[in-house]
Amino acid sequence: MPTVHIIGAGVAGLAAAVDLADRGFRIALYEQTAQPGGRCRSFHDPLLDAVIDNGNHLLLSGNHSTLDYLNRIGARDRLTDPGRAAFPFFDYETGERWTVELNKGAVPWWILNRDKRVPGASLADYLEGVKLLNAGDRTVAQLFQRQGQFYRRFWEPFTVAVLNTPPEQAAARLLLPVIRETLALGADKATPLIAKRSLSDTFVDPALVCLKRSGAQIETGVKVRGLETASGRVTALNTAKGPVPIGPDDRVIVAVPAWSVRELLPDVSAPDAFAPIVNVHFRIEGARQPLHREPLLGMVGSVTHWIFVRDDIASVTVSAAGALSGEPNALIAATIWPEVAAALELPVETPHRARVTKEHRATFLATPAQLAKRPKPSTRLANVALAGEWVDNGLPTTIEGAIRSGQRAAALISG
Repeated sequence: MPTVHIIGAGVAGLAAAVDLADRGFRIALYEQTAQPGGRCRSFHDPLLDAVIDNGNHLLLSGNHSTLDYLNRIGARDRLTDPGRAAFPFFDYETGERWTVELNKGAVPWWILNRDKRVPGASLADYLEGVKLLNAGDRTVAQLFQRQGQFYRRFWEPFTVAVLNTPPEQAAARLLLPVIRETLALGADKATPLIAKRSLSDTFVDPALVCLKRSGAQIETGVKVRGLETASGRVTALNTAKGPVPIGPDDRVIVAVPAWSVRELLPDVSAPDAFAPIVNVHFRIEGARQPLHREPLLGMVGSVTHWIFVRDDIASVTVSAAGALSGEPNALIAATIWPEVAAALELPVETPHRARVTKEHRATFLATPAQLAKRPKPSTRLANVALAGEWVDNGLPTTIEGAIRSGQRAAALISG
């Protein structure tokens, strides 16, 4: 069998590699950094003396590409599965708490019950979601901002969580495929799934074990600096270690971030505006266990957007972080801690340690202009395909989008 050379070992590259290894291809995987996983990685933090994730990620049971990938690498059981589609929320400004829980089946009976809807929302508010079918290039705010409380408690947090873009800028149409594949299908496809131990333990380490078992060549700390081409094909990879010849039947998948793809393929269109995410991980000492009855809590009326709880660690996500990402870490932690204490019903004086992590280019900015820059997975080079959440895969920048992109690139390159 020919060899497929995959440049980039984020989850898109790993998904492509796993798929192609299952098809019998030889795999050569090149990762510039010392640790595979890309933005989906974990590390031991000495201050907290705990393994934390670079960023928090929430999956839904309708993310079929991700679940297929996890089944292939034997890691499906490394996700928590509460068995119900329940999403608890806390409004920091008003002190209100509520839980949105979807029923099984595609008929959303739950929205007929006032007690199960977002507080202050009417049935008509939910029905206005059909505007997404004809959203065009309108933003989420243009479609829904006049809804008031429902906009504040649903559309705004949902948009920021899924698109990592303020609703005043976010292309509303990009929410539609997410809703179609998850929330619109009821609890069976909308159950929240979270890594039990860490992102690396769930998405990366088992994949590397499978790939090594298949004989894959995995090189870390190796930057591919350029591609040599002839007659419309890649003939060699230029690396820091020297050239890597590409045989006449070999193929290449470029699975690097959007901001670096033009170093290898100058003519490829790619998003070039990005949005940051800030995470704050608190180790809370001497508090009750569990810290919260559910492993996640949505926040409204606060800087904090989501709190993920694992043992005595409360990890906060602030999406579309904008100016916050430029603030000193100590100020960020001090700003967010009172919100966490209130949400988890802890005294603000509770001893804790904090680690702030910033991903300045966590996702591309999901505006209509940036969506237009997403390329297809095929390229002008006959033996090269693209993979990554920024490639046009029909989904936002999510783990599901990255994995689906890798699987589609694998299918294209193996055809």
